[in-house]
Amino acid sequence: MNVAVVTVGDELLAGRTTNTNATWLCERLADRGVTVERVTTVPDRVADIARVVNEYRAEYDAVIVTGGLGPTHDDITMDGVAAALGRSVEEHKDALAWLEADGYTRDDLASGTAELPAGARALHNEPGVAPGAVLEGIYVLPGVPSEMKAMFESIAEEFTGTPTYREAVVADEPESALLDRIAELRERFDVSVGSYPGESVRIELNGTDEATVAEAAAWLRERVDSR
Repeated sequence: MNVAVVTVGDELLAGRTTNTNATWLCERLADRGVTVERVTTVPDRVADIARVVNEYRAEYDAVIVTGGLGPTHDDITMDGVAAALGRSVEEHKDALAWLEADGYTRDDLASGTAELPAGARALHNEPGVAPGAVLEGIYVLPGVPSEMKAMFESIAEEFTGTPTYREAVVADEPESALLDRIAELRERFDVSVGSYPGESVRIELNGTDEATVAEAAAWLRERVDSR
């Protein structure tokens, strides 16, 4: 399963808010064997949201959109998703019923709180208010991290793939000095390899067979200098 993640918000692009939602989602999806092939941040503009969502839904099995849910002037993600699909936005009976069951009345809710793209499946926001939505492989989640995480966990089983296994080997050598051993490692073992230099070099091995990944990591550890 290949997925794209779209985060919405001017505050993300301005650097005022750290995009922890994208990192968390990528980690959770990877844990489920799902491949994330795009992470894109767009401003609070309907046209930008619609264009990116429309492009990605044609390329990937699912698109997860976070941020911009609610009734305020800059909460326009539902409008953008609806525009991408050529749908209207309308009050959703299930979303309204959930909110009323949580103790809200129509008078309590700001106009537009329970409005979703026509035909969407509503996702209840247990820790918050603004509902999420699912339609045509597009999953729309809140931007508040606690709300986003809770809502994702409620639909996590809809994201499946081949489990992958990962091991890390830390080498106390320059990255350039490791090239020959990394090349030999790739020839010997069916694993993908990434190297990440810093004070030391962290070499990450990934594969779909746990025993192969473990064997490859053991082979490499015997051939690098480590602290």
